[in-house]
Amino acid sequence: MHEISLHILDLVENSTGAGANKVTVTLEEDSHHDELRLCITDNGRGMDAGLVAKVTDPFVTSRTTRKVGLGLPLMDMTTQLCGGYLRIDSAVGQGTKVEASWKMSHLDRPPLGNLVATVKAILVTNPELHFQYDHRVDDRSFTLDSGEIRAALGDLPLTQPDVLDWLDQYLKENLSILYGGKAK
Repeated sequence: MHEISLHILDLVENSTGAGANKVTVTLEEDSHHDELRLCITDNGRGMDAGLVAKVTDPFVTSRTTRKVGLGLPLMDMTTQLCGGYLRIDSAVGQGTKVEASWKMSHLDRPPLGNLVATVKAILVTNPELHFQYDHRVDDRSFTLDSGEIRAALGDLPLTQPDVLDWLDQYLKENLSILYGGKAK
């Protein structure tokens, strides 16, 4: 995967595939320490210590549709290549936490990618998921909570065209503010 946003999508898919109904994604860009951190936590089935020790091997996967899983191995490779790390904490019945770090200024660090499209895809394809997205850039932060959005929408589905347009603008405006721009 060539973008952080695609890693996020893959990891959230792993979480929901493991039965999670709550997933939190935290993305922190810390220019003072030249570090980009990603943390994804879920309340899914979790993994035993033996599987956790092997999940960065591309030939170890719990999927039955294919015998190769490249998401975590690729993430592990890019974090190491870019002066960072990948840590996975998990326990059966307690969920999983995946934490990754990259040196922000490293030439080979994957770009963030299309975070707006990624967050929208997660929300729209997982209507029952309680999804929280926290994004920090130095001292500025933005939080999106699917529970708050669904409460405000009532019976209106996220797939309704006007809602999709609003969600797109809401995300774009808040990410622009996060990066020091002004809402349009």
